[in-house]
Amino acid sequence: MKKLKERWGIESNWQLTVIFVVFAVTGSTAAKFAGPLTEAIGMTNEMGWWIYWPVRILIIFPIYQILLVLFGWIFGEFEFFWNFEKKMLRHLGLGFLLNTK
Repeated sequence: MKKLKERWGIESNWQLTVIFVVFAVTGSTAAKFAGPLTEAIGMTNEMGWWIYWPVRILIIFPIYQILLVLFGWIFGEFEFFWNFEKKMLRHLGLGFLLNTK
């Protein structure tokens, strides 16, 4: 845990716990939201897993990104998650979405 805290610039075990909780809540919530959204666009598991699951994962991804920052803000760790989000988008080649120079 010490290495992770150093890597992320975290000072306390409490802050690390909050960050883990935010990741868990965000992942669960994004996965839960993806079900109704895939149904809303007419996608069902009956179409075949090779179509349904890639589409569902593509739906989960942007939901997760938004919820991560939202839950980070709710739990008082907005700065950490905003920096985490910017870094992730840059690594995915989507840094242009941040509109920063």
